[in-house]
Amino acid sequence: MKIGIIGAGSIGTTLARRFSAGGHDVAVANSRGPETIGAEALEFGAHAVTSADTVKDKDVIVLSIPFARIPAVAPLFASVPDQTVVIDTSNYFPHRDGAIEAVDNGQVESLWVTEQLGRPVVKAWNAVLSQTLELMDAPAGTPDRIALPVAADTEEARRVGMRLVDESGFDPFDAGTLADSWRQQPMMPAYCTELDLRDLEKALNAADRDAAPRVRDRMLERVLEFTSTPTREQLLELNRSAHR
Repeated sequence: MKIGIIGAGSIGTTLARRFSAGGHDVAVANSRGPETIGAEALEFGAHAVTSADTVKDKDVIVLSIPFARIPAVAPLFASVPDQTVVIDTSNYFPHRDGAIEAVDNGQVESLWVTEQLGRPVVKAWNAVLSQTLELMDAPAGTPDRIALPVAADTEEARRVGMRLVDESGFDPFDAGTLADSWRQQPMMPAYCTELDLRDLEKALNAADRDAAPRVRDRMLERVLEFTSTPTREQLLELNRSAHR
């Protein structure tokens, strides 16, 4: 497939490497220009382009940018065909993104993104730590392979998202529609807790929508207590402890 990735942070870079190594034609862009894309993202054949070129003639576009920046890239999608699958990896964190009233009032994050872009998205790779995505991938069929939720409003878009999650090294789980994707938002039991397919389904079913903002804010306070950047193991334990 022809895949465009907007955002060359940890998740965007890892996905660029996985997909280009797997034989896809991958283009990567960020907000600072193609000359600033790191060599790591391009190691297996991905190419650096402008943001405008990232969305041209693509089968899939992956948005891997901070949640609050979604409106800024919306004009890029005005001429993107309806059949192009757009996958959003972002999460809302008020301390980083600033307050977004609609989401604070309960709008599902992926539905807010859909409104900003003027088109539906697939929600994927938002419920995995960047270190987990980079280090814990495994071939299909591996026992206890980590599973990731994928939500979308059409079966075809969800199928594409699930295929790419599988190719990125994780078991894809059909998490339903975008209206259901609140279950994979930050600090839900399925969020960044490294579960296999069976346990991920249980975690999604156990999600408490009303409690999530309080849990998120409490966990942020604990993260800020770290005197250095927390490790994957520390973050994993923190996320898991929120639901014990």
